Amino acid sequence: MQILGVIPARGGSKGVQRKNIRLLCGKPLLAYTAGVALESQSLARVILSTEDEEIAEVGRQYGLETPFMRPVELAQDDTPMLPVVQHAVTSLEARGIYFDAVCLLQPTNPLRLAEDIDGCINLFIQANATAAFTTLPVPPKHNPHWVYFQDAQGLLYLSTGELNPVTQRQSLPPAFHREGSVYVVQRDVLMKQQSFYGQRVVGYPIPPERSVNIDTLEDWADAEFRLCGNTLQDNPSAPRF
Repeated sequence: MQILGVIPARGGSKGVQRKNIRLLCGKPLLAYTAGVALESQSLARVILSTEDEEIAEVGRQYGLETPFMRPVELAQDDTPMLPVVQHAVTSLEARGIYFDAVCLLQPTNPLRLAEDIDGCINLFIQANATAAFTTLPVPPKHNPHWVYFQDAQGLLYLSTGELNPVTQRQSLPPAFHREGSVYVVQRDVLMKQQSFYGQRVVGYPIPPERSVNIDTLEDWADAEFRLCGNTLQDNPSAPRF
């Protein structure tokens, strides 16, 4: 199976300005995802999708292909990820380059390893799934069997639709949430069904110590501490924007 790796990295960001090329422990954030993507044994090709020439140049320095520039209208704060990945597929197919599936790798998850990418893809293939993504367990107190929604009248009802909650923690079925480091989806599900999921979705557990999603300066400090043992407060020479 031929699988395309797509790394989306736009120039604008609100929580951490220019975060995709900001230095994290001495390397641009983008470099971490580039490195493990190129190390992966499961990706036939890895490309960078960006509208920003500076980011494109940094990507090329770390081995990423930039066969096209993303349109600016697909690099806005409110742009969904689906059309961004579809644009990458369409751009390559216009050149006669086709893949069976796409692996989305966002630069904001710098702790993932190549083995996480390969493990998720292997599960995707073995399960004959329409999609696979990395997961983390939901803590018992947030399990759907203990979570309530509120209707228009202010009345609570269980998210599962059941009348009574599970009474014991030990009886709760395992629940998971999307972790965000790796997404894999069949090409036709992405392009024809307009979805990252489809009908057969599997989850690949990732260790919590390899999970961080950088959206704020607090997330950045967390990633920095885990990667190089210091924080923005401890390292006054760290670049600030």
